[in-house]
Amino acid sequence: MSVASHFSYWITILLMVAGLYIVIARGNLVKKLIGLSIFQTSVYLLYIAPGKLIGGTAPIISPAFKIYSNPLPHVLILTAIVVGVATLALGLALVVRIREAYGSIEEDEILAADRAGGDSE
Repeated sequence: MSVASHFSYWITILLMVAGLYIVIARGNLVKKLIGLSIFQTSVYLLYIAPGKLIGGTAPIISPAFKIYSNPLPHVLILTAIVVGVATLALGLALVVRIREAYGSIEEDEILAADRAGGDSE
């Protein structure tokens, strides 16, 4: 087995590491959401890659077909994409509200403002 035969898995690992790095290393909340979205996309790829068989067809019972592809991973990923878009929209809405409340979307500035507000009470 060569590295090229598992190309989709290498891309999946690369996207996972990149998304996780963005989430951990960046303080900007929008960049963190983009990192989460990249990580989520890598999980989609992880499920979709083995779901398609070369030469496989839709699972329609017929004597003409011998190899069938499983449609379940594709259906599950379609549902996950819809949930992911809704989650991203909610995250962006929260970032807008945080920006209105704190005047910034940088994590360290928000924490500093929170500490300064807590000291005065």
